[in-house]
Amino acid sequence: MTKLFPTHRALSDINVIEHDSVEHWGSQVADKDLTDLEAAIGPLAEDLSLFKERHDYTGRLRFYDVRKHVLVGDVINQVVFILTVWHGSMDFIDRLPTIQPDLMHETEIMVQIDAKNDTRE
Repeated sequence: MTKLFPTHRALSDINVIEHDSVEHWGSQVADKDLTDLEAAIGPLAEDLSLFKERHDYTGRLRFYDVRKHVLVGDVINQVVFILTVWHGSMDFIDRLPTIQPDLMHETEIMVQIDAKNDTRE
């Protein structure tokens, strides 16, 4: 099994998804969204091939569709970093150039934290 780490941004995105879902569609829809996202994490940690490239994006980030949301992440040394979570209807590929430097910086920080934790074990 691969290690999988969500960034603070990804966790914040999930909180926003929950809040927006409750506000617009009710708690049952929000619960379903969160359950789907949580259920997707296990298979992703088991099978990195679920993280896909996209034909409309040439960078190193990878994407995993979970019903109506997309996990955006990076894989370094067989460690999955979930960087952000977006609704699939958003034009997030066009937005990536503006936030990609921040996402890459978060990945670098998470890699350093993981390396420190590995040396302590």
